[in-house]
Amino acid sequence: MRPCRELVARIELPSVRRVIDVGCGPGNSAEVLAARWPDAEIVGLDNSNEMIDTARREQPARRWVNREIADWASGAKPNEKYEKFDVVFSNAALQWLPDHVALYPKLLDRTPPGGAFAAQIPANFGAPAHEIMRDIGKLPAWRHRFPAESLREWHAHDAAFYYDVLAPHSSRVDIWETEYLHVMPDAESLVEFYKGSGMRPFLDLLATDAERMQFTREYLERIRIAYPRRPDGRVLFPMLRLFVIAYRGASQEDAA
Repeated sequence: MRPCRELVARIELPSVRRVIDVGCGPGNSAEVLAARWPDAEIVGLDNSNEMIDTARREQPARRWVNREIADWASGAKPNEKYEKFDVVFSNAALQWLPDHVALYPKLLDRTPPGGAFAAQIPANFGAPAHEIMRDIGKLPAWRHRFPAESLREWHAHDAAFYYDVLAPHSSRVDIWETEYLHVMPDAESLVEFYKGSGMRPFLDLLATDAERMQFTREYLERIRIAYPRRPDGRVLFPMLRLFVIAYRGASQEDAA
């Protein structure tokens, strides 16, 4: 949750009454947002029934919406009110969605003048942890399982890309990268951590548990070489993350 807390802390708005957490998962980020703005209405949105059910169970006083992020960003459904929020927030979710050129401005547009869109995504796609997956996937034994049209890796670009996408729609863009060094007990812990995130696009395309176990074993062998143990036996895993906060200025229409 450290990247989430650091993103929330950097949002500079004088007054926040309504916040939506898109890709909210089980509600962890919502708790961080509520701690920053205890009097604000916090709404969570996620496309996973399981995640939304958990959030509702753990935080029944909040509103939880089961919906695709891109669908919500595009506008209201028939007979649905088009809502705007002082802060549209996303923590480690938008990397699963394509077409950030269109998506990010749409999310910013769900804020009123003076509002902010704030997002954080992992940005370590050139790291050994990702290159190893791709290399294994290209081996003769595996390549038939990972056709290019089916393999959906994370979607992310460099900081300049996001600045160029958001600057024409913003009064100010705050953008930065932070590399976190995760201290892992061993290579097995690193792989276990990544099975729920970076490895998902590969593991989801495998048909059986046996295949997933074999792919993971081959991945672990290479991870042990790429991320060697330190003298104390632990493993350092660098994780680069990209943060952006776009502040929406008043449009000519709004100013009028």
